[in-house]
Amino acid sequence: MNAWDEQEWHNEALSGVPRRDRRSGTFRSYVTDPLVGHPLVLDIETERLLAQAELAVRGAANLGRDLPAISRFLLRSEAIASSRIEGIAPSARQVALAELGQSETVRGISAPAQLVANNMTLVRDATTRLARAESVNAEAIVDLHAGLLAEEPLHHGLRTVQNWIGGSDRHPLDADFVPPAPQRVRPALQDLVGYMNGASHSAIVQAALVHAQFETIHPFTDGNGRVGRALIHTVLTRRGLTPDALLPISLVLSTLRESYVEHLQGYREQAEDTAGRNRWVRFFADVAILASEQAAKLADEIAEVRTAWDERLTVSRSQRGAQRALRSDSATAVVLADLVGTPVLTTETVQRIHGVSRIAALRALEELQSADILSVRSIGAGKHAFVAGDVLDLITWAERRLASTRFDTRQSPPRGGSPARPQS
Repeated sequence: MNAWDEQEWHNEALSGVPRRDRRSGTFRSYVTDPLVGHPLVLDIETERLLAQAELAVRGAANLGRDLPAISRFLLRSEAIASSRIEGIAPSARQVALAELGQSETVRGISAPAQLVANNMTLVRDATTRLARAESVNAEAIVDLHAGLLAEEPLHHGLRTVQNWIGGSDRHPLDADFVPPAPQRVRPALQDLVGYMNGASHSAIVQAALVHAQFETIHPFTDGNGRVGRALIHTVLTRRGLTPDALLPISLVLSTLRESYVEHLQGYREQAEDTAGRNRWVRFFADVAILASEQAAKLADEIAEVRTAWDERLTVSRSQRGAQRALRSDSATAVVLADLVGTPVLTTETVQRIHGVSRIAALRALEELQSADILSVRSIGAGKHAFVAGDVLDLITWAERRLASTRFDTRQSPPRGGSPARPQS
């Protein structure tokens, strides 16, 4: 209900900075309403939209095994943001090779690609641990943050200083928003995790409120956005709505960032009739529907790629005089079944993942190469990787589409920072 603490800011910067950055004075920091036990009255329009969103998310979570397998690559954009990479971001192909390099020696991997691949692993592992925990406490959120900012220890732990958003870097007097005072952070976070451990609202409402409340508390000196986005997926997974697939909700929020900020600010400026929260929940439900639609489109595109693969393999085997159909337990069939989730392979990878002999692994990869399903790339002296370019191109096109404000690059170009077009 719009409660604020009034505080005094004493600026010690007396010289060497512009006059506007040397100001001292009174400012107001936000006091969050509790989530636990706090009434939430949703209007009919919001309830209707939530029903549509839940149906859409449940449908997207059951689109087959390929979507969960490929969805980790949708963490690439999040990992790039976490890596503070400037300039041209590494492509999906470069990141996939770097991911392979985490378990095998791969020559020629760029430092940015290695950093993104490592951060993809960190984001996935940290979120998975929290989603599988029996219950969540404040320290689990602190650990999640430390996992996502593994190489930035100076920012680990709950903040003990005042932070703010917008305005001057030197003082909060002109800030767009000032989160709660440091002494209010832990109690607010404990209320947040208490709400996460309950089920008083639907999963989508809970994810919406958890994200907005976390971003309002802003409990860390850096990395709040990354943690806040990870909590969305954590809530949806813990509530069983998305047990495997990772919906691209974070990417949709990033693309619609102006509307996102506007609705988040409305959440904070709510009146007693909770109109701000209703608008925020409606916006979040819309985002969930958009993310589900994009996931369904990606699943359809994967199915088209698989159909093309089957046709190529059938033609290739026929041209080589194969008399029998491909056995479902053959190394070739096993590799092909998992290829969407493992688009860069070596014989060692196939042996390790599928438990087949080196000869069987090599024959499978060469058969898929001869069918124009895999291409070969040198990754070291006498060593080669087999690459499913169709999958990596599909990921890139999906990222570009998700970066378009119309979710169609023919109608609006992708926003800055999106990957370049695949080279055919």
